[in-house]
Order: sequence, then C-alpha cells, then structure tokens
Amino acid sequence: MSQKISITVLVENSVHERGLKAEHGLAWHIQFGSHQVLFDTGQTDLLVENARQLGISLDRLNAIVLSHGHYDHTGGLAAMVVASPCPPVFLHPAAREPKFSLQPDGTPRFIGLPEASHAFLVHHQAQIIETRTCTELVKGLFVTGEIPRRTSYEDPGGRFFLDERATQPDPVRDDQAVFFDTREGLVVVLGCAHAGVINTLDYIQGLNPGRPFRAVLGGLHLLNASSERLAATVEALRQREIPLLVPSHCTGVVAVARLWESFPGRCAAPGVGCRFAFEC
Repeated sequence: MSQKISITVLVENSVHERGLKAEHGLAWHIQFGSHQVLFDTGQTDLLVENARQLGISLDRLNAIVLSHGHYDHTGGLAAMVVASPCPPVFLHPAAREPKFSLQPDGTPRFIGLPEASHAFLVHHQAQIIETRTCTELVKGLFVTGEIPRRTSYEDPGGRFFLDERATQPDPVRDDQAVFFDTREGLVVVLGCAHAGVINTLDYIQGLNPGRPFRAVLGGLHLLNASSERLAATVEALRQREIPLLVPSHCTGVVAVARLWESFPGRCAAPGVGCRFAFEC
C-alpha cells in the first residue's frame, strides 16, 4: 500500500508565500502518512505562527527531532507546549553540551540551546530518546544518529567550541539527518550537515545499499567552504545524480549559486511555505 509524504518548510531564512515570516533558522514539518514529525524548531516561536498560517496543527506530533544543539534549530522548543502531551524528543546527547562560536573579531558567542529550550528538555526528560545510532522515528522514517566523518575535505564548517575560552573544538558530533526511502530512491532532510553533506549521504547509502537518492533538502553549511571543498562537494553530488536538491539556510549564497549553476533544472527554492511531496 502506497504512503504519501509531504515536507513543509516552517522556518527558513527566506519566505515563499505572503503572510509568512522568515528568520535565521530551520524547521521542517514532515507528514509521513498518518504520522507527523517536526524536524528542528527554528530560532524562536515563529514556527507556531507559520504553521497556523499554513493550516498545520502541531498539537498531535508523533515526534520532535533535533538535528543538533545550535540555537537556530532548537530555539522554538519552548513553544512546543502546544503539543500536548509532549511527543518523544529525539536528539544526540551532545546536543545538550555548551556550544560557542568565534566571531570575526575573535570574541566568543554562545550558540547552544537557549535557556527556555534547555528548561523544556529538563521538564520533559522522560520523553527524550538519545540517538547515537540510526533510529526509526515512525515506521519507515529514520534519523541517522551520529555520522562518521570520512571525507578528507569536509569539516564542521566554522570555528565551533565547547567552552567560552575557545580551547576545546566542537566537532558537532550531535549533527544528524532524517531520511526515508521512496519508490524513486532515498530522500534526505538535513539540518546543517555539520558532519558534511557527502559524509551524510555516504552513511545513509551504506545503510541502504543499492538505493539511489531521490532528493536532498536542507542546510549544507558551505557558507565558509573553500573553493576546493565546494568543488569537491559539487563533484561528489554530480556522481550521485540526485534529481532534486533544495539547498537552504546555512548553505551560503556562493554555494547556492554554484549548485544552481551546476545542476540546472534540479534545484528548488526552500522558503517558508514550500512543500515537497513524495510517495513510498
């Protein structure tokens, strides 16, 4: 029996439809047959208003998944009091670690879980499911868990640290993606791909030997990528012949332009309100 899947952008850096709002962040609503999954929550409670405008109810979610512990993917957690009772929250344990980045002038900036989001997780501790390895969210829909780092040219994509003094580099081990299989191949939904988009795709394909990719949606975190890394990423994506690419959020203007130029007819815009339909 076939199953219809709809992926809707609730939060992103750009807007697709009138009446919606954007912010620096990312949140996906995945309607997977009769199940509803929220993948990331954006930076604020904006996802709730955008969902309302789009006619999407967040009060009957089957799962909330966090791609990693940065504020622009976890800041809307506190707004999920609308989901009652609280659904299971899937995250890698490292998502709860303190997280900092260095600004261009070298000063540290806290970029981890906002206080309200941390409090939400403490209050709903019994609902947390830690995902160190690949885990099934609902039948047929999976989160990768921690992704092996194997390519020579991919890194976390920035100056990330676990302490305010910037002495402990953060490899962003908590980075994870969501994926499922369709009649035409695998669909991958990314948060920021701090593990590297090619590392992520290689890992998922290893879990699904012989299956091609149908689509890759989400942040590729190439905004700080060197020309060498960008060229290697484009070539690796070309080898995989992916019919649909939806580079968003942290991909970066230069990288997005390169992808649209390199894959004419295969790229789509990711603004808030965009919907992508698939069938299992």
